[in-house]
Amino acid sequence: MKRIFIGNLSYNTRENEVADLFSQFGEVSSVKFIHDRETGKFRGFGFVEMNGDRIEEAIENLNESMFGGRSIRVNEAHERDRKSFGDS
Repeated sequence: MKRIFIGNLSYNTRENEVADLFSQFGEVSSVKFIHDRETGKFRGFGFVEMNGDRIEEAIENLNESMFGGRSIRVNEAHERDRKSFGDS
């Protein structure tokens, strides 16, 4: 399973629409949108988890494509470095 970042989404986008978009390239295990902690509003990006051998094809074909009236960004998600800025 691979985790994919998807950004610059319209605030009206629904998770099932993103799942449908990615499903043309394989099985979508989950879609998770990121919401503001204080307001609960969708922040315009999220993550897709997929299985299959066409994940790289999905990233290449969907990155900078038009979706919901916006040019979306799609790339492989990387784990955030959880160290504090002051740590060595």
